[in-house]
Amino acid sequence: MARDIVFFLAPDDETAALTRLRGPGEDFESVTCRFIEPDSAIAEWDMFFEAPSAEAPPLEQLYAWRPWPEWVTAPLNDGIEVLALPKRLTRALGKASSAELEGLASRWTARLRSEDGDDMTDDDLLAVLQGVARLAASAAHTGGGLYSWSL
Repeated sequence: MARDIVFFLAPDDETAALTRLRGPGEDFESVTCRFIEPDSAIAEWDMFFEAPSAEAPPLEQLYAWRPWPEWVTAPLNDGIEVLALPKRLTRALGKASSAELEGLASRWTARLRSEDGDDMTDDDLLAVLQGVARLAASAAHTGGGLYSWSL
């Protein structure tokens, strides 16, 4: 489980890759959260918009989901990775209604609670999704991409 996760906007993969060692910092518009797995979260969000359901998918279905987020920089021994969110997910998040984000947050929270119990992140997952959705809407206007940096 990643300790620190930052979802951020960048103009392209090359620029996003430059954040690998130091993180996005204040140079990039971002949303932070803690103690989630960014790759499975991104896959779950994508799955929700492609096949909306109030129920969290079985883990086997989630892990088989494609496209899985692509590495911009793969994790090395330090565990730091930068992922690119799929373009279709970025579009979906940018256009998502409040009701869709609330439904996704509810489903995501239920899955994390069932997996992690008391060790679940204490972040407000709806607020995280709302922030990421704002970034996605901004990405649509700027032509940039949405990325995840995690340690």
